[in-house]
Amino acid sequence: RPRPSPSRESPRMSPVPLTDTTVPDAAARRLRQREEARQAILDAAEEILVAGGYASFSMRKLAARCGYTAPTIYHYFGDKLRLLDALVEHRMTDLVAKVRAVRIGSDPVENMRELFHAFARWGLEPPTHYQLLTAMRDPEAEPHPTGERVRELLERPITELENRGRLVADVETVRQAFWALLHGLVSLQRMRPDVDWSADLVERALRG
Repeated sequence: RPRPSPSRESPRMSPVPLTDTTVPDAAARRLRQREEARQAILDAAEEILVAGGYASFSMRKLAARCGYTAPTIYHYFGDKLRLLDALVEHRMTDLVAKVRAVRIGSDPVENMRELFHAFARWGLEPPTHYQLLTAMRDPEAEPHPTGERVRELLERPITELENRGRLVADVETVRQAFWALLHGLVSLQRMRPDVDWSADLVERALRG
């Protein structure tokens, strides 16, 4: 049979060229999937730490809880310590923002009350990020940079009072006393929800 003339041939399907958005969309999808995986791993790590503390944490438990394999977890975070540091960094971002949002005036005593109150409010708010912060650190690990940043911001008025000669004790004793007060106000209410705590306990304690 005679071959059809070129004018009657069915047009050949040429490859569809990639549009300008194809590659960015694929990259955005991979980034979104990566962030979703990281978030799921961090959430599962927090659940383990809050339930049982640092001693109860293991990568095996984490893999079983989050549904990702241990190699995948190591791929995202490197090792156990870096994973836990990433968790602290992730959870303390909001605390840093709250402390920095405090309006600083000319009275260091009032500034100290407001800064410590911001920390206490964060510690008493759900979810249990404060419990995570106090439960998870390896005693041999270096202080976390974000935690040190928060501590420096909160202690700045104490240093200013020392410079003005207004402290009635040495500066280290004052720092320890205020941290004991602050952590006690938060942790006791966290540990003993059965107690009928005064609604204005934090405000009155810091005012005193």
